[in-house]
Amino acid sequence: METKNIMIVGVGGQGTLLTSRILGGIAREAGYDVKLSEVHGMAQRGGSVVTFVRYGESVAEPIVEEGCADVLIAFERLEALRYAHFLKKDGVLIANDQRIDPMPVVIGAAEYPENILENLEKTYKVLKIDAMSEAKKLGNARAFNTIVLGMAAKHMDFPKEMWLKVIEKTVPPKTIELNTKAFLVGYELKIRF
Repeated sequence: METKNIMIVGVGGQGTLLTSRILGGIAREAGYDVKLSEVHGMAQRGGSVVTFVRYGESVAEPIVEEGCADVLIAFERLEALRYAHFLKKDGVLIANDQRIDPMPVVIGAAEYPENILENLEKTYKVLKIDAMSEAKKLGNARAFNTIVLGMAAKHMDFPKEMWLKVIEKTVPPKTIELNTKAFLVGYELKIRF
């Protein structure tokens, strides 16, 4: 099997690191060699966070190079724009349609770009979801990242039951039920390119 390259990008506090641990866990569970790399920007201050998950028969290094990502999971629109060039030609961008203003926008030194996801759709295969709204329907907005992961899971090589098992082993025990429901919401959504 050719090595698969997954990137997860977001803003500090969005669950990027937990999502990468779930992805790494499922690849390990399936018997693959796995490498994870977590790049913390100003995560605690709402800055950009990037994680790489690479899995295959034998993986030498954890970093995904530009133009090589099979799947890019973006928890925020501007982060999707910032890292879209990492996708390979037939890669898939799973994007949470959420806006979080970075500090330059907050202080008025920059403008938040308009129509980010619509513009990305002109070049890439983009699946977008308003995961925050879906999570609020479940009663907990923090579960949005697991909804996005559920949507992304359909574009990866692992059965639903395996995902649920790894989620149960990875998330904090008191959040297992919520994360399971959230994953299934994303997994069962009917969204097309």
